[in-house]
Amino acid sequence: MSDIFDLGDLPDDPVKRAQLHARPELPRRFYEAADVAAVDGGFAVRLDGRQTRTPAGHPVVLPARAIAEALAAEWNAQGTHIDPAGMPMSRLVNIALDGVAAAPEKVVDDIVAYAGSDLLCYRPAGPDGHLALIARHWDPVVAWAEARLGARPVLAEGLMPVAQPEAFTDAVRRALPAGPPLLVAALQSLTSLTGSALLALAIHEGRLDIDAAWAAASVDEDWNASLWGADAEAERHRARRAAEARAAALVVAALTRTDPR
Repeated sequence: MSDIFDLGDLPDDPVKRAQLHARPELPRRFYEAADVAAVDGGFAVRLDGRQTRTPAGHPVVLPARAIAEALAAEWNAQGTHIDPAGMPMSRLVNIALDGVAAAPEKVVDDIVAYAGSDLLCYRPAGPDGHLALIARHWDPVVAWAEARLGARPVLAEGLMPVAQPEAFTDAVRRALPAGPPLLVAALQSLTSLTGSALLALAIHEGRLDIDAAWAAASVDEDWNASLWGADAEAERHRARRAAEARAAALVVAALTRTDPR
């Protein structure tokens, strides 16, 4: 798959090392159908009976059938050409196997760093309608996190950075799983897509489903759209991010037995 999901130059960061870059010319579809087969260690996705591999050559063996079926569905949904931009589960799996597996602790560090400047900790000064939207979507998550972690984050007004208590970031670290790599990769994806380690953790622990978490992550965008209208390009970008978030949430659900809705 290296000619489809081109990794380019590989940086030191384990996630960035596995980031997939769009190709200027999409490759033609070269297979008839994808399916899922049980193999040693889990479930494989096959193209016309041949097991798929990551760009780095790792066999794609997944720990849950639901993840493998979602991956196979992406391959089957391709038209005459293969468009990696429309395959968020494929990209996530490749990142996990080619990047995160080598150093999952660095990815956990990245999630904890997000907790130090979590989206839910920064509140605007107004107007009242925006504040009401934030209170509805964010405050219950912050209250849950305080009870779950035994530490409360510092909330700030405006965009000036505030230092979070070490007790809070340490508690976030303890709550995060150390593996498997695919789960860590999914949580990192959810964290970066939503801007919030707390939202990712709430999904992981079944406090929020993906719809509620995405609504919370989109509060500012929704408020601005209500004032100024939606921008077509911004909406397309948002739809791509939402698809990536849903793929990551499905992985989390499959590996933690929560509902991926």
